[in-house]
Amino acid sequence: MAAHAAAGRVRRLWGLCGGPSPLRAFATIIPRVSQVDNSSDFLGNVPHRRHPGVLHLRSVRLPAELVKAAQLLVEQSTVHGLKDQVVSLTNYLWSRKRPLEASELQRRGQQLEQQLRETVQPRTVDASSPLTDAEAEKLQRRVLNRLRKTTYHWEALRYTDELSLVYMVARLDGGFAAVSRAFHEIQKRSPAFAPRTLLDFGSGTGSVSWAAHGAWGQTLCEYLCVDSSAPMLALAERLLQGGSESPRAPLFPGVYFRQFLPVSPKVKFDLVVSAFSLNELPSLAERRETIQTLWRKTDGFLVLVENGTKEGHQMLMEAREIILGGGDKVVHDPREAHIFAPCPHHLPCPRLNPKQPLPCNYLQAYHPLPFRWNPALKEELFSFLILRRGPGAGEEPWPRITQAILGRAQHVHCHLCCADGSLQHAVITARRHGRDLYRCARLSHWGDRLPVTTPHGEAVPGE
Repeated sequence: MAAHAAAGRVRRLWGLCGGPSPLRAFATIIPRVSQVDNSSDFLGNVPHRRHPGVLHLRSVRLPAELVKAAQLLVEQSTVHGLKDQVVSLTNYLWSRKRPLEASELQRRGQQLEQQLRETVQPRTVDASSPLTDAEAEKLQRRVLNRLRKTTYHWEALRYTDELSLVYMVARLDGGFAAVSRAFHEIQKRSPAFAPRTLLDFGSGTGSVSWAAHGAWGQTLCEYLCVDSSAPMLALAERLLQGGSESPRAPLFPGVYFRQFLPVSPKVKFDLVVSAFSLNELPSLAERRETIQTLWRKTDGFLVLVENGTKEGHQMLMEAREIILGGGDKVVHDPREAHIFAPCPHHLPCPRLNPKQPLPCNYLQAYHPLPFRWNPALKEELFSFLILRRGPGAGEEPWPRITQAILGRAQHVHCHLCCADGSLQHAVITARRHGRDLYRCARLSHWGDRLPVTTPHGEAVPGE
């Protein structure tokens, strides 16, 4: 599968299979850091491998009832060549890009027109002279032909009953794993958060509701699943009923299915989620309106999850800018937006370098649906963004580990996104930084936070 292969390439790139040898020569030593943030004396109570910055999950398993329901739906289906269709859809979704804006298409057309003008006009003619009708028609054909070849053609996906089933087989388990990892971060860092209501935009197979039920099933009493596709909603409802063709009581109560978002701005939800849905919107204007609507309906946390590609990360940064920038004509909730994860700051993303943009993504291992073509364990490469209503008072500005930890003899390589908005490649040793920090770093994983502190509580800087 495309995402699984990409995850393997990323792991090899970051050096899990040996890695490039000269890394240490390009690294910086963390200055002025000699200990972990030990204000609560946590190292006296727990081992280093469980330090409070640990956020990763070893592997995610789907609920047994959900697995049985998915298997039953596949057994009842008449879809031919299911495996090939699953591979094809997975690759298509992974490589999907945002639709090109009309203004950008016009700009590219004008640029191509200037480049191709010389090919249709005789060299003996002055370049500033107007084209003849025949030359103008020829130029237009060449511009349109070049645009068709070089421009990504975005199409809206129309989920029929068959395509909805293929999507379930392809994405139910991976989507569940990514959302579970995002929810785990909220659980770990805000244990007092106990949502009662959930809004899932672009709910698809309902994996968000299943993951939320696993995390906060004791307090959640309302799950509102919104999806424009009626066949997809019907499939999600059947999964909730155990895959049975005849109506049965749902496996957990309080789930409602709708094709449109609630209109009233007064209707709010403790937890709002959009997972792998922003790319289904046909324009920047619609994405902006949808993101603003979802934020208006957020009373606690807003969770956005996308593919761990450049496109997925850039869509999340687009949403981040929209929410932090405000722009609502009528402010329904005066509480400001606070970035909860993964960014330890509100500054521009350092990975969006114009010269070489890199996605901010993370890996989550999971046990896929038990179909014959699936391995025992897979990995989901995803990007996520969690925002919260209200200030983040009392939260530690610990840096985020953005790549796999590279453990070497008596030193550890850590790639960190820091609270000052910078990316740092730090080499941590027990001699320079103390045994506690060295052990915490060595036992951390990609996506964890490194609990380091400086004398003035600053972000971890580079030299």
